[in-house]
Amino acid sequence: MPTPNALVIRTAGTNCDVELCRAFTLGGAGVELVHLERLIADPTQIAKFDLIGFPGGFSYGDDIASGRILAMHTREKLLPELNKAAHRGVPMIGICNGFQVMVQIGLLPGFDDHPQCVALTENEGGRFIDQWVEMVPDSASNCIWTRRLLDQPDSEPILYPIAHGEGRFVTNDHATLEKLQANNQIALRYGSDINGSVDGIAGICDPTGRIFGLMPHPERALDWNRHPFFTRLDAGTKQQPTPGLSIFTSAIEAVAKQTV
Repeated sequence: MPTPNALVIRTAGTNCDVELCRAFTLGGAGVELVHLERLIADPTQIAKFDLIGFPGGFSYGDDIASGRILAMHTREKLLPELNKAAHRGVPMIGICNGFQVMVQIGLLPGFDDHPQCVALTENEGGRFIDQWVEMVPDSASNCIWTRRLLDQPDSEPILYPIAHGEGRFVTNDHATLEKLQANNQIALRYGSDINGSVDGIAGICDPTGRIFGLMPHPERALDWNRHPFFTRLDAGTKQQPTPGLSIFTSAIEAVAKQTV
């Protein structure tokens, strides 16, 4: 079985790229960390990858707005190749800043007739939030990245760290929210109202389930000793993969099955 190869795109200001590379590696993929300018010089490089990751951080200092400059460069220089990758079934993940970029360039929610109908805007409380929060995966979702989360024991809530000032998920109208719900594109919700996101949405996928964006950081939760209640977890739980790692193993397994 060939090893899937993942691309992680970094640029000035990204600060979770190494963690995202480690997540892909632990999940069973090869990984290459490539600077945005190298990809812009030759966008056809994207064609050789089986998975693509947009890491979190504060790209270009989040000047103007979160992810705005990275989104502009990506849309103008890389979007045609990214669309080709999407059409051939390449799973993609955007975390925090990466999620913000994905919605700004139209990879999410993936509506051909209205590509930019959702946004991530200022938290309802007007403050940066940095804490571990409970996540609830939607069992009806098409998302290939969250399938393994459904196997997590009910006795232990799924916790991920969040760190954002512009993470409130909004839609341009109620019809868009209804479409996301009807298409089973809502992959992940907050366990409580954290930032005012509509319907408690923490992450969505495109209609195929292969392109996934989320505000929490699973790549920061790959080891149980990072868990805020690590010392109180039972031994059986700590023998299982963390919910953070499960995000990546789920998608990588899906890719491996396609390439057999």
